[in-house]
Amino acid sequence: MRKIGIAVLLLLSAAQISFAGNPERAGQAGGTQLLINPWARSSGLNGLNIASSSGIESVINNPAGLAHTKRTELVFSHTRWLVGSEININTFGFSQAFRKGGVIGIYAMAFDIGEIERTTENNPDGGLGTFKPTVLNLGVSYAKAFTEHIFVGATAKMIHESITDVSANGVAFDAGVQYKTGGESNDRFKFGLALRNVGPEMRFAGDGLSQRAVLNNNIYSSALSKVADKFQLPSVLQIGVGYDFVLDPNNKITAVGAFISNTFSYDQLGLGGEYRFKKYLAIRASYLYEKDIFSVEDRRTAFTGFAGGATVEIPFKSGKDQTSSFGLDYSYRSTNPFSGTHSFGVRIDL
Repeated sequence: MRKIGIAVLLLLSAAQISFAGNPERAGQAGGTQLLINPWARSSGLNGLNIASSSGIESVINNPAGLAHTKRTELVFSHTRWLVGSEININTFGFSQAFRKGGVIGIYAMAFDIGEIERTTENNPDGGLGTFKPTVLNLGVSYAKAFTEHIFVGATAKMIHESITDVSANGVAFDAGVQYKTGGESNDRFKFGLALRNVGPEMRFAGDGLSQRAVLNNNIYSSALSKVADKFQLPSVLQIGVGYDFVLDPNNKITAVGAFISNTFSYDQLGLGGEYRFKKYLAIRASYLYEKDIFSVEDRRTAFTGFAGGATVEIPFKSGKDQTSSFGLDYSYRSTNPFSGTHSFGVRIDL
């Protein structure tokens, strides 16, 4: 109980000390797609399961959770981001546990932003065709259980953003730890800590930043290249707790809470819960609060706080004395404006 009290006090103290966040720096960061949770399972909890996440989805909110992978896991997720914006996100993840300990995971997150009308200074109304932006995140993670109580993980990410003649590339790193009060049979209380999106500044470059200058009445011309300003990544510190209420051998409720400190926006505080029936069904809901979220005029996010989702899993025999499962995941996040964000996932645990 003493450890539980210390962890809870740490979470509350962090929220009290720095809940104001850094709104004056809003809009100054780049690579903000690193803040998006594309997974259909954990996004139903607004990513608040920092202390209780497991499997390949953990690479987004706490890579330490990857250490809970038992054998092999494959996940594909499709997200309709801010429905009405015509933005779609496709994400694939794979994790593999090793017999001698440790788990490696890889994931790819690709954005489909659609085609955009091409314009120039001389043709502001378009008519020059279209272009299609490319936004891609690739990550490699490694996690390991050091004891039955402590799990540690890290992720290295490659970031790519480009249009036809301008691009930016960068790297970012995540690290996290999870602590459980006991082994697999007595691990009701959980604590998690993660630091995400730490890396060097990025900068756009390419032919699109070049411009031809004409001097001396068109007698002489020269190509001038503009140097774009560098921009920082949206680093985040996350602290989370979780507790399992075991109602009976078939029914369990997991309560989660988290404090999220954002470098370039308001800090956030959230609560959520998941009900699970055996390994077949899970229903989850959560609420993520930040300053001014109830004010239409002052709110700095399209998300209004609520998220919910469900999972259906079907176990099947995959070998002698071995059981695998096939799962379908769904989540919904409320927004204003737009018509919410919907994520659909398929999962195979081998």
